[in-house]
Amino acid sequence: MEKMNRKNFLTSAATLGTGLFILPRHVLGGKGFIAPSDKVNVAGVGVGGMGYNNMMALGEYANVTALCDVDADYAAHCFNKFPSAKTFVDYREMLDKFKGSIDAVVIATPDNTHAVIALDSMKLGKHVYVQKPLTHDIYEARILNQAATKYKVVTQMGNQGHSSTSNIELAEWVQAGIIGSVDKVECWTNRPIWPQGVPYPVNEAPLPKGITKEGWDLWIGPAEFHPFNPAIYHFKWRGWWPFGTGALGDMACHIIDPAFRALKLGYPTSVEAFSSTFYEGDFKAANTPDSCPAASKIVFEFPSREGMPATKLIWSDGGIKFERPAGLKEDDALGWDGGGVVLHGSKGDAMTGCYGHHTTLVPFEKMESFKKPSPVYPRIPGEDHGGHEKNWIEAIRQNKPEMASCPFSYASPLTETILLGNIALRAAKLKGGEKKLLWDGPNMRITNFEPANQYVKRQYRSGWSLDL
Repeated sequence: MEKMNRKNFLTSAATLGTGLFILPRHVLGGKGFIAPSDKVNVAGVGVGGMGYNNMMALGEYANVTALCDVDADYAAHCFNKFPSAKTFVDYREMLDKFKGSIDAVVIATPDNTHAVIALDSMKLGKHVYVQKPLTHDIYEARILNQAATKYKVVTQMGNQGHSSTSNIELAEWVQAGIIGSVDKVECWTNRPIWPQGVPYPVNEAPLPKGITKEGWDLWIGPAEFHPFNPAIYHFKWRGWWPFGTGALGDMACHIIDPAFRALKLGYPTSVEAFSSTFYEGDFKAANTPDSCPAASKIVFEFPSREGMPATKLIWSDGGIKFERPAGLKEDDALGWDGGGVVLHGSKGDAMTGCYGHHTTLVPFEKMESFKKPSPVYPRIPGEDHGGHEKNWIEAIRQNKPEMASCPFSYASPLTETILLGNIALRAAKLKGGEKKLLWDGPNMRITNFEPANQYVKRQYRSGWSLDL
């Protein structure tokens, strides 16, 4: 018999009048049913932690075809959840063997390998979902944005709060002039909740049972090689510059995001950073070159844009104190889930929590008579039930990259801005370091302290590259 694909079969059945008929989709599976042939084939890389949550969210909407993790024990719960998926240690082997049968790749590895895995996937025409922060350095973020355009793929960064209705509403309130002109924003988090501001471990430890020597080399990726030590593994990697991006990199893609969208911020013109090993009312210089500081305060300055005034955005983490909105009572909640944002406007303040949830005017009493402006931006269905991942899948199915809630065209400038704060933290420790750095965003250059530019684009170790 002639080999037939699904399209040929449907055409032949309708044309030949053989008595075959096609059942409506709602008969097959009820409302919202997606036929298996319509599902996107997805692979996951780094599925022991947050990647497992992403795959669980996608399981209803996509075929989980392949899974990859350097630590088989750490990722065993994910492997067991999707027993039909082929498992790999090396993502490059997975892409080579499954390049003809997967459509999209979820990347939830530590920050140091986001860019190389994403770019290798996009080069094969695979759509990508990359956990936040998008990349480890600014240059990588810029390259991934260019790659998304070049390879015409659907992209999404994993800051799921971007798809929440309350996050979207904040943009509509601000842009409708509800709180007037905003010239100051306060952002904060309770992170880090992992070690930071500590000396780097000097002793090598045995590898865990689930990871091989080759697997550890892959985990290091393009970073300078470091021997295994449990102090830099699993969740703790976030606090070390070679692999993570600290409290700022971890949480700002969630927390700064609502203000970044609402105020259409774009590239800042300057950044100034202060850090400490611990906080006692004054900042104390942290002398830990390998580790992110235990506490920091970072001030970004943005120029006027689209009728909005120049804006100062202040970030605080590690217990650094920040300004409490004047209209907030002592027992009123400040933010939500360990973080938040306050936008100080000429007509009043607005506040939202971590992930852009629980958006409100301040004082809270204003909400009693507040009439929300008419919706401007589309809402994302299922926002609390994997809606961010589903939104990405829908954009792939309809071949509409513009449908993605947080594509790289948005995620890259946001990530670049956040990572600029880390450059300021690190540059302040260099000899003759400037506290306030002047930033030329379009050209990716610090213009007043050349040594700081070494952090814009890190040096990859031999065997790794990031070429379009």
